[in-house]
Amino acid sequence: MSIFEIFVSAIFVNNVVLAQNLGNCPYLGCSKEKGVALGMGSAVIFVTIMATLCTWLVQKYVLIPAHLEYLQTLAFILIIASLVQFVEMFLKKAIPPLYASLGIFLPLITTNCCVLGVTLLVQREELGLMTALVYALATGAGFLLALLLMAGVRERLETCRVPKALRGTPIALIMAGIMALSFMAFKGMV
Repeated sequence: MSIFEIFVSAIFVNNVVLAQNLGNCPYLGCSKEKGVALGMGSAVIFVTIMATLCTWLVQKYVLIPAHLEYLQTLAFILIIASLVQFVEMFLKKAIPPLYASLGIFLPLITTNCCVLGVTLLVQREELGLMTALVYALATGAGFLLALLLMAGVRERLETCRVPKALRGTPIALIMAGIMALSFMAFKGMV
């Protein structure tokens, strides 16, 4: 696949949230307001790119030469957790309102399946470093796109008359399912 095909595929065709069902917790939790969704999406993009860079280097230059490939998941989780701590400290110091609005979902990036999933997929597909970074950027952008789309829909739903039994999480899950179905239209692109 070319770089362009990988980029388009990761954003639209194989969207990490809508097609692969990874990262649903922050997707549903941080998609109530566009500002919060943008902040979470940006944090995930940064962590995904940095985690992919670090894990690719650790895999290539530490785990494989030392024949410690079986420690891959543990090493990757430790790297991701360290990066999330860095992002959390930065946001707490530089952008306190965003830090407060993200709440518990910011430390949950550590266990966000999409970040770990990207790092593991990069290793499984044996991508080169530049291709892996493009894939990580595109996957993060796809996550951000899904968050922003859902935030827009949820903000619009606040002004609509929704039956009492469907308010809140039930209607959010229904909308997530409809969005996932709509993204299936991209399957034939790549």
